Amino acid sequence: MTHPSKTLDIVALGEAMVEFNQTPGQAPDEPPMYLQGFGGDTSNAAIAAARAGARVAYLSRLGTDRWGERLMDLWQRENVDITKVLHDAQAPTGMYFVSHDAQGHHFSYARAGSAASRMQPTDLAHWQDAIASSHWLHLSGISLAISISACDTAFTAMEHARNVSTRVALDSNLRLSLWPLARAQACIRHAVSLCDLFLPSLEDMTALTGLTQAQDIIDWSHAHGAAQVVLKLGADGALASDGTQRRSVPGYAVQARDATGAGDCFAGNLLAQLSSGHNLWDATAYANAAAALSVQGIGAVSPLPGRDAVLDLLDKGSHT
Repeated sequence: MTHPSKTLDIVALGEAMVEFNQTPGQAPDEPPMYLQGFGGDTSNAAIAAARAGARVAYLSRLGTDRWGERLMDLWQRENVDITKVLHDAQAPTGMYFVSHDAQGHHFSYARAGSAASRMQPTDLAHWQDAIASSHWLHLSGISLAISISACDTAFTAMEHARNVSTRVALDSNLRLSLWPLARAQACIRHAVSLCDLFLPSLEDMTALTGLTQAQDIIDWSHAHGAAQVVLKLGADGALASDGTQRRSVPGYAVQARDATGAGDCFAGNLLAQLSSGHNLWDATAYANAAAALSVQGIGAVSPLPGRDAVLDLLDKGSHT
């Protein structure tokens, strides 16, 4: 079988949403204020990759509402190909709210019955050429969690990618508010068996597997089928494995204002670097720097850095 030439670096599949992010500095007796932006983990990753110079397309469904139009405008501004985005007149575009306290950031979702949750495996008829034309297909645990039909769609897309020599990247992004733990465990385990690169976080994997040690999580990931694994460790950087060797890649000492979307920033920049021919270790170092820059702003999209800013931080090298 002949496959199309790879004219894209990354296609991302999932749900994009409108974000309302609580702004800091409000007096205790005042109601919170929220800054409107955009989010959705795979959309964030797609934009991050595009800002890093990658050729990127997004695959999803949007409502035929004002929020859907604004997301389309966003992707166009960010040089993300939107020709394959489907529009659903029967369902709204999803949204979410982010609040902050001493324990970190917390998400509240208004996405039940959203257009993206109505993705179906038959949507692959519109998307299979884009997947075949890309070096990478990127998905996440949230892509699987938003509905049973979306999960089936994600698995169908992953299987198609493997048949057309497109590598599959999976970010664990566990949200137990979206699905029961037992289903999350089964679905993510199966998704890992279909991916080439797994991007888990320590917190996610402890919840999914009970494992607490980084080396054990790498072992689990390889045993379940992932050829490459990059375990995200927040400010401590990442532990990367290509199945033969493992390397700790240090993080950066920065003053974090908002960690919303930091893991998505990491994923998009990592895939952009891999697409341009960098090895796993150098790509992970670049992704660490990009994520460190992103947590210094507010919101999921606005703080995503461009290539020059990342290269500047890499040159300075202020590791933790």
